[in-house]
Amino acid sequence: MKLSKLLTLVVVLGIVSFTVMQTKPVFYIIGDSTVRNGDGSGKNGQWGWGSFMAGYFDTTKISVQNHAIGGRSSRTFITEGRWEKIFANLKKGDYVIMQFGHNDASPLDDTARARGTIRGVGNDSSEIYNPIRKINETVYSYGWYMRKYVRETKAKGGIPIVCSLIPRDNWKNGKVTRSSDNYALWAEQVAKEEGAYFLDLNKLIADKYDEMGQEEVKKLFHGDHTHTSLDGAKINADVVIQQLILQHPGELTRYIIKK
Repeated sequence: MKLSKLLTLVVVLGIVSFTVMQTKPVFYIIGDSTVRNGDGSGKNGQWGWGSFMAGYFDTTKISVQNHAIGGRSSRTFITEGRWEKIFANLKKGDYVIMQFGHNDASPLDDTARARGTIRGVGNDSSEIYNPIRKINETVYSYGWYMRKYVRETKAKGGIPIVCSLIPRDNWKNGKVTRSSDNYALWAEQVAKEEGAYFLDLNKLIADKYDEMGQEEVKKLFHGDHTHTSLDGAKINADVVIQQLILQHPGELTRYIIKK
């Protein structure tokens, strides 16, 4: 083969390879510390289920990016500019799986976090002075922020997947306390109204905990009643994957290799 033809072939192959890299879909994960705890390494003994997602996928064909971060609510993940950065790169065929709610019940304008949202899924709002950001801010409902994620994902041609928040290790009358009358319900309402996929992790995992019993479930948490240990996070990750396989959003299941 002549040198000129060889060089042409190398260039063409390089362009094809670059194009494949550029068009590889992304599975974005957003949420709080129950999805990614700390830097995601589990060095404090606490793990989020998002840290194990990449192990279920063929990452030569799909990129798995866990952008969840501890302490954030559906509101502060946006106001800190974290969603804006994802949205800027979001493209047709990407996926966004989201789980918020654990921190949304916090005060709207306290001096510690100022991360709360208005309860429910309505369009009501509240004007506050944010002592953390030192600006006036309009705060909306949990549902308002969740709808924003879903709608903007769809606007880019992406596929939104809403999750209800995982249950805490809180019990009453021998059963795990559920959030079926608040954040889990509101997440489901938003998903149904907006035509997004919905993974009811709150119910599914709580049902699993009930079967295991309180003493066994205690071993799945570390340090408190909210944050899971290594084993707890792996159980939750498996529930997520099984639900993704069952619901089959877009072409996602073709990338799943660990079932």
